[in-house]
Amino acid sequence: MEPAYGLIKIVANAMADATARSGDWLKCRPGCSQCCVGVFPIGWQDADRIRKGLVALIDVDPERGARVKARVASALARLDPWFPGDVATGVLGESYEEVILFEEFANNEPCPALDLSQGADLGTCDLYASRPILCRTFGPPMRTEEDNLATCELCYIGASTEEIERCELDPAIPGLEEESNAAYEAATGKRGETLIAYALRGC
Repeated sequence: MEPAYGLIKIVANAMADATARSGDWLKCRPGCSQCCVGVFPIGWQDADRIRKGLVALIDVDPERGARVKARVASALARLDPWFPGDVATGVLGESYEEVILFEEFANNEPCPALDLSQGADLGTCDLYASRPILCRTFGPPMRTEEDNLATCELCYIGASTEEIERCELDPAIPGLEEESNAAYEAATGKRGETLIAYALRGC
């Protein structure tokens, strides 16, 4: 069994609970794709899952899969020259300089899984069922490393601090994800983090 299987169920239950507590404060909906723009690091467990998702999509819907592959190739052409890591492996660098470079890297780059063919305000994910954990948890308030509550700028507009706190996603999720990723790395020997475009390269 994939180590993340249990985590995905936990995340789904936690999101359902946070969504119920959030009510109209939470504006996430199909077609809202602001959180799908700008690269972010993913572990190899997420990377392998989304790669399998694209392989499965190519089998059942070759044309749709081909469009994802074309967007991946286009993204890599833009990302490769500035990638703060090993372009050959897609592994992000961990040096101080590379970490600093990543902070300003490709913040306007749309995810290659994002289908914008219906317009910028109607984008949907072609690999939604295989999306990374971060994508699954975006929206409700979550704790940052500095112990602040972060929210999507489109959500919780006008909500008080107390109201936002009452909608917080289960704070145990990041720790559970870290444990799951560590178990996956131990089982596969893979290390480091990558980006979705590099995870999907060569499918």
